[in-house]
Amino acid sequence: MRNLTLRQLRTLQAIAEHGKIVKAAKVLGLTAPAVTIQLRQLEEELGLELFDRTATGMRPTAAGLVATDAAQAIEERLRLMVDAIDAIKGVRAGSLRLGVVSTAKYFAPRMMAAFMREHPDIEMHLLVGNRAETIENLKTHAVDVALMGRPPRGGVPVEAVPFGDHPLVIVGPPEHPLADAHDIPKGRIAGENFLIRERGSGTRISLEIFFSDIPGRVDNLGLEMDSNETIKQAVMAGLGIAFISAHTIEAEVEAGRLVVLDVAGLPIRRQWFAVRRSDRSISPTMAAFHDFLTRKGAAQLPLVGKLYPADAVSPTV
Repeated sequence: MRNLTLRQLRTLQAIAEHGKIVKAAKVLGLTAPAVTIQLRQLEEELGLELFDRTATGMRPTAAGLVATDAAQAIEERLRLMVDAIDAIKGVRAGSLRLGVVSTAKYFAPRMMAAFMREHPDIEMHLLVGNRAETIENLKTHAVDVALMGRPPRGGVPVEAVPFGDHPLVIVGPPEHPLADAHDIPKGRIAGENFLIRERGSGTRISLEIFFSDIPGRVDNLGLEMDSNETIKQAVMAGLGIAFISAHTIEAEVEAGRLVVLDVAGLPIRRQWFAVRRSDRSISPTMAAFHDFLTRKGAAQLPLVGKLYPADAVSPTV
């Protein structure tokens, strides 16, 4: 292994990410033959093929996945070294790659702006994805810190630190028959048509838990949609109601386009977590962001106002 080079490992990463020699060469600023030679030398050094050559592109073998993970870890350690050396020099610059689940994109830019006002020399990068994508980005070291409502369990060693409340509510259009009702029974709301996120999303998991004591309800939750924006538009169009993060509906509630239904047992109050890998060192920029979240993270979360109608009446069951 003594003959491995950073150039070879970066070549490996580029091929794994882009799936084709030509695309990897373009990203690396090399010719395709040069990339092929780098890969061949790496495979000879390791004694195994790292990719299966298929009609659709280069697919990592089991050995390729192990080598790619190691290359990513080495690259990350080098980046941490640069940050640490800068800290020793007294340099306050650095970079932070922030991953957020799609629900958190409604407040992440506000949070980033507040943090960068305190640390103007820190460069930030934002990567938005669903829950599965964000967890994968933690696994592959694509992000330094991830903001999510439910930390991952298993698969990747993490440390999760809460930084603010995360209320989950049920919303409907203003003209919904239950819009002015108070303490709507769970059994009554369970009969409504729900618009829901994909399997595995944090809000969907919470809705499944909320309805778990109603026989058969979890088996057919409702119409699945791929984003909070689509769900909100569908609710406003009268297609149904939705169980959703209160932090995604600030503008629509203030404008009167959505109302929060006062359902008994809601809002469910979860927490937002800052999640990082526990098997890697904390860079100075990560430490600065952690300190910021501890002090001011909760203040950057949206204000939803009243979570139920002020002049509500009891529904007719």
